[in-house]
Amino acid sequence: MSPVSAEFLSEGVIQMLSKIAYSLSLVALLGGLVACGGGTTDTAADSGDAAPAEEASGLTGTITIDGSSTVFPISEAMAEEFQIANPDVKITVGASGTGGGFEKFCAGETQVSNASRGVKPEEIAKCAEAGIEMIEVPVATDALTVVVNPDNDWATCMTIDELSTIWSPEAEGTIDNWNQVNPAYPDAPLVLYGPGTDSGTFDYFTDEVNGEEGASRGDYTASEDDNVLVQGVEGDTNALGYFGYAYFFENQDRMKAVEIDGGSGCVAPDEETVLAGEYTPFSRPLFIYVSKAAYEEDEAVKAFVNFYLDPTNKDYVGDTGYVALSDEQYAESLAKVEGGEVKTAE
Repeated sequence: MSPVSAEFLSEGVIQMLSKIAYSLSLVALLGGLVACGGGTTDTAADSGDAAPAEEASGLTGTITIDGSSTVFPISEAMAEEFQIANPDVKITVGASGTGGGFEKFCAGETQVSNASRGVKPEEIAKCAEAGIEMIEVPVATDALTVVVNPDNDWATCMTIDELSTIWSPEAEGTIDNWNQVNPAYPDAPLVLYGPGTDSGTFDYFTDEVNGEEGASRGDYTASEDDNVLVQGVEGDTNALGYFGYAYFFENQDRMKAVEIDGGSGCVAPDEETVLAGEYTPFSRPLFIYVSKAAYEEDEAVKAFVNFYLDPTNKDYVGDTGYVALSDEQYAESLAKVEGGEVKTAE
């Protein structure tokens, strides 16, 4: 073969290879565009938890929730999951305490209010004066938990009388040592942490322990932020505190739950004892309160509340540590909302 023919053949091969490379590049580019859906991110494919963005409801809007720090983890989880499928709905969840949440709700600042106790007649009246009707919706069951530092090896089980000795109004300034609560306890300072007075947990605990809602000693470290209470108990061997079970569930490697003797022996807080009705008197219902007008007039609010009460989503409740309701109970809650069953003062 002559040098010219060899040169011609080389140029031909080069041109052919160039065309093949270009074709392969074009195929790869088109394949990439198809896989990416024309540049739209498939959130469901990434997370495995939600519908693809193109199948989302198309809802838009803003939903504001506030209230109980106890219920906060549930509403936060529901909001996060709802927004995956509805990215154009912005949901904010605050935790100013049950009482603080009702103040905002009655002022028209929120559409949903988290509550770890039932609404009070005066709160219903305040909302009514502002023209706001509310629907009471049970969403879960809590095992209010008394906790101590991991190094506490004496307060493994406590009676309601012992807790009253610690937390009664008369204890302020006088009961400041563990052995004053029980002679078997050590001669060590008693360091207390608990919810503030805006908390529904504070109301519930004081009612059950001291026989009157709000009756409590005041010389303790109080906070509406349960994480502050967790840090306080974790940091002091002699500390004792109380809050919703979710905060113990999340931090059980940092503290110990005290078993409670409500009159029938020592019982630990957990799902089994709650469902069996054995963890008394600290098993309690948790609520959200929904604005009737917002549910009827705002499609985003309606869709979110329906999502919240859908039994297929109740695993999000269990993931926080609380006890989910039965499918029938969630259906009853949804029926209350759809029927506009307004809560009135009793």
